[in-house]
Amino acid sequence: MEVRNRVVIIGTGAVGSSYAYGLLNQGVADELVLIDLNEEKAEGDVMDLNHGLAFAPSSKKIWRGTYSDCKDADIVVITAGANQMPGETRLDLAEKNAGVFKKIVNAVMEHSFDGIFIVATNPVDVLTYVTWKYSGLPSERVIGSGTILDTARLRYQLSEYFDIDARNVHAYIIGEHGDSELPVWSHANVGGISVDHYIQQHKDLYSKEDLEPIFHKVRDAAYHIIERKGATHYGIAMGLVRLTKAILHNENALVTVSAYLNGHYNQKDIYAGVPAVVSRKGIKEIVELNLSDGEQKQFRDSAAVIRNTVESVYPS
Repeated sequence: MEVRNRVVIIGTGAVGSSYAYGLLNQGVADELVLIDLNEEKAEGDVMDLNHGLAFAPSSKKIWRGTYSDCKDADIVVITAGANQMPGETRLDLAEKNAGVFKKIVNAVMEHSFDGIFIVATNPVDVLTYVTWKYSGLPSERVIGSGTILDTARLRYQLSEYFDIDARNVHAYIIGEHGDSELPVWSHANVGGISVDHYIQQHKDLYSKEDLEPIFHKVRDAAYHIIERKGATHYGIAMGLVRLTKAILHNENALVTVSAYLNGHYNQKDIYAGVPAVVSRKGIKEIVELNLSDGEQKQFRDSAAVIRNTVESVYPS
């Protein structure tokens, strides 16, 4: 029997359409289904994407669909919801988007969806938890984009600072995808050399005091982009493509995503951004970093922010 990898995108706004374009350009998935309340917008995106098939790395079937198309989907990606406005935090969006998600997830599950959910809408940790609860799926098959983009932003900023290719810089942002997130400096390295040690080797060029402003650029990046162009979508779309590829290709890739913690990092019954191994089955393993005392406290504080918001939109 022929295997057809099908990805359904719910929400064809800036993030959803950029993600679809990334999937087409990288040849990820065989079937791509777009769903949006604005059917004309979704239809227009489908037409536009199909017109690029002659230049794509592989063939693909793309169409505007309905929730019934989720029945045979391998992955359903939710990018729908209210956008973050200038001056608004991701957590301010929680109440607005929790109600939207209840309708979306219920509609998907009505058609016996049995694949993997990826959630990209903010506040992503809260909405991933809500999706898990409404769907009834095993927690390893409900994944949030989490801090995948924050981690990429940190790698980029460090690569600019050290003038070294971002692919050779390894560092993590964990916790909430938002203002309480934290950099794991204790595990940051450049080509296998810890950032602290690398700075010591080049103290005439670099200083540890520069690390905090670098993190601030990462943490506040979305606010600066939104001020300038109204939304962030290219970076997260690339992160979603990477995550989709890891799942469909069964890569066992390590990425920082919003995963369900049930004792991991001394947290229970919460979704938060952590390094995790992702495969065709979803979250295969959560990687527990040996955090410093300060990082452990920051992670606890970040988890508390997520938990408080979850309790306000999904009281137990």
